[in-house]
Amino acid sequence: MNQTTLILPPEKAHDMEQRFRVVKRSIDARQKQLKVHLTVLTDEQGSPLPKDAPIPLYEAPVFQDVHNAEHSAVIIGAGPAGLFAALTLIEHGIKPIIFERGKPVADRKKDIALLNRNQGLNAESNYCFGEGGAGTFSDGKLYSRSKKRGNMQRVMELFHHFGANDTILYEAHAHIGSDRLPSIIRAMRECIIEHGGEVHFDTCVDEHLFRSLINNTTPFYTTLHHSTPNSSLEGRSGGSLPLLGTILAIGHSAHDTYQMLLDSGVALADKGFAMGVRVEHPQTLINRLMYHDPSPELIQLIGNASYSLVTQVQGRGVYSFCMCPGGHIVPAGSDARGCVVNGMSASHRNSPFANSGMVVEIRPEDLHTNNNTTPFYTTLHHATPALAGLCFQQELERLAFEHGSAPSIAPAQRLRDFVEGRKSSTLPACSYLPGVRSSSMHDWLPEHIGKRLQQGFRDFDRKYRGFLTNEAVILGVESRSSSAVRIPRDPETLQSISTPHLYPCGEGAGYAGGITSSALDGINAALKIAEQL
Repeated sequence: MNQTTLILPPEKAHDMEQRFRVVKRSIDARQKQLKVHLTVLTDEQGSPLPKDAPIPLYEAPVFQDVHNAEHSAVIIGAGPAGLFAALTLIEHGIKPIIFERGKPVADRKKDIALLNRNQGLNAESNYCFGEGGAGTFSDGKLYSRSKKRGNMQRVMELFHHFGANDTILYEAHAHIGSDRLPSIIRAMRECIIEHGGEVHFDTCVDEHLFRSLINNTTPFYTTLHHSTPNSSLEGRSGGSLPLLGTILAIGHSAHDTYQMLLDSGVALADKGFAMGVRVEHPQTLINRLMYHDPSPELIQLIGNASYSLVTQVQGRGVYSFCMCPGGHIVPAGSDARGCVVNGMSASHRNSPFANSGMVVEIRPEDLHTNNNTTPFYTTLHHATPALAGLCFQQELERLAFEHGSAPSIAPAQRLRDFVEGRKSSTLPACSYLPGVRSSSMHDWLPEHIGKRLQQGFRDFDRKYRGFLTNEAVILGVESRSSSAVRIPRDPETLQSISTPHLYPCGEGAGYAGGITSSALDGINAALKIAEQL
C-alpha cells in the first residue's frame, strides 16, 4: 500500500476521514485559516482506500497460555508500565504475577467519587493508587515527546485491541478519555488472568516480601500471607515459585515505597523534576486564542483547542504540562494532609473549561542552597539526598493544604492577581468539584517557583494576547508531574545497578513521563526478562 498526505480545510478533512482509511491526522493552527494534514492509504493507482477496506489495521497480539508456564516474573504495580509488561511476558510464555497496593478499577472509581464529594481520602485507592495507575482517572493522553523509547505504535495498537477508538491509531495527539480508560484497563486485566497470569489487589509489598522476591529464596506466597493479611492471596497453600525477575513499576506517588527500597539497599538517586500550579481558563477563550475566533461549527468538527507553552526564566524552564481541553481539575493527592491538583478530560472533551499544569523546572541543586528562606527547607537539609526532592514535594503539598482547607479544598487565585501580587477578593467559576479557597499564592509559593511562574505567565501572554486574564484561575499545587527520584539501572540489562534481577521502570523509576512512555518502558523491561529464555 502507498500513502498520500493532503492539506485540507477542516470540513473537507472531516469528510475524508469519514470515508477513507486514515493513517495520520494533525491540525495546523499557525495561520489564521486552519488546515488539517491528513495522510490516507492509497492503492497502486493513487486512489484513497475506503474506510472499510478489508485490510487489517495491524497484526493482532498473540497471547500464550501461561497457566502452567515454566517461568514467571513478579510485577509490582498495575499502572501502564506494569500492565504492558504483563501482556508482553504472556506473549513470550512467561507467567506474570502482579501485586497492586490499590483496588480494581471499578472499586477505585467509587473511592474517587467520594473524594470528589469531600467525603475523605482512601490512602490506597485514589487518583494515584489502584488498577491502571495515575493516568486512568487523570486524562488518558497517549503521546510522548520522545521518539526513541520503543515502538509507540504498538502501544496504540494494544490499547485499540482492548477497546480504544480507531482514532488513537492515527491522531497526532491521541487521547482516550478518563471515562473510557477504566473499561480498557479492566479488559487488559481480564486478558492477563484468562491466559494464566495473576493479579493481586490490596497487596502493598513490604520490606520482608520485597527481600524475598529479589533474593528468590523464600516461598513468597507464604511470606505474603503472613505479611499482608488483607491480601487476596490469603488462604493459599504457599510454595516456592522460581522467578526470572521482579519488575518494579510503582508509579511516581509511592513515597513510602521509596523509603522501603532505600532501607532494603536499593540504590536511589535524586533527579530533576517540576512543580507549580494548575491554571484554568474558559475553553471559549482558549479556542479564540488558538484557533483565531472559530465558529461553533468548526469546533464541532475539530474539537476544543489545546496549547503547549514553554519559556526560560532565570535559567529554568517554565512550561505547560498535561493540558486538558474541555476538562476538569481533580484532587490528586495520596496524603490526607496534603493538597495536590491534576487535570483530566473525558473522551468528548466537552467541559466549558480548559486546564493545564504550569510548572517550573527544579534541579537537585535548587534544594540545597543556603539562600532559601522558606521554613520547611530546614527539613530538606536533614533528608537523605536521594529523597530531598520527594521531601520538597511533600512539604509543599502540606503547605497548600494549610492554605486551602480540609479535606481537599484547594488554594486558588485569579491569574492576573497572582502575577501582580494581589489577593483575589472573589474567584471565578471553576471545574474543581471539592471547592476552592482564595489564597495569596504569590506569598507562600517558594520564590524560585512563584517568581518564575509570574514571569512565565507574562511571557505566555506576549505570545497569546489575552492568556493573562482574571477570567482564569490558578489552583495549587501541581506537584506530581514527574518523579523526584530515580532508581538507577544498567542501560543494557535494565536491571538495578545495586540489585540484580530487579527491573525498575516507568514513572516511579524516573524513566518515563506519561501513559505511553510508561507503557513502553514496561514493555522494554519485560523483553529484557524474556531474553533469559
